[in-house]
Amino acid sequence: MSFSTGDSRAQPARRSSLTRLTGSHSPSIQLGAEIELRAYVFLDSLQPQLAAYMGTVSQGFLPIPGDACLWLEVAPGMAVHRLTDIALKASTVRLGQKVVERAFGSLALYHRDQSSVLLSGQAVVDAMGTTVERRGRCEVTWSEIIRAITPDHAVLINRQNRRGSMIQSGMSMFILETEPAGYVLIAANEAEKSSNITVVDVKAVGAYGRLTLAGREGDVDEAYAAAMRAIEVINR
Repeated sequence: MSFSTGDSRAQPARRSSLTRLTGSHSPSIQLGAEIELRAYVFLDSLQPQLAAYMGTVSQGFLPIPGDACLWLEVAPGMAVHRLTDIALKASTVRLGQKVVERAFGSLALYHRDQSSVLLSGQAVVDAMGTTVERRGRCEVTWSEIIRAITPDHAVLINRQNRRGSMIQSGMSMFILETEPAGYVLIAANEAEKSSNITVVDVKAVGAYGRLTLAGREGDVDEAYAAAMRAIEVINR
């Protein structure tokens, strides 16, 4: 009588931890979970104040007013490294910013030519196996216009926000909070296009995006309307 020392039961095939991405010179990426496209924000022409503000936080190439810009936000955060590689190899775009947070990753691409930016963006979404239309929706968690800011309020806002322009007492202030964070950029850009406002603060990373604009009452009203129209377009 003979005895088998091995287990005769069939062993299930071990699932590979490599998920193939297209459009990259490195064809595979190790993933713990599927990549989520939280935000895809294309800005056709960066307005002067927003471009200057983004330049204060940029760790890469500085944006120039009139540049086209693509802002991407994904989860998990470390996936942004592979997506950055794909975007930079797809065209001649410049990398302005790459942020890896606790839960999310973000990157900013710039180029004078809109088609170059769109080409890199398409390469990224193709590699992810998704489309721009399947990006995350923009949820507005807070929006408000505060009129005739008091001197004490203006001083504290200016002390807390040292990268943008200053708000003066007596100005009206438009504040906006969104989820995902990146969508405040299109709100800021379209608001600046529409009226003569002051960009005080734009935070496009983190769990929530936060935007603060200031100006005369009528200008702030128009900026608010333009920002909300831009968000409506995102959610269509």
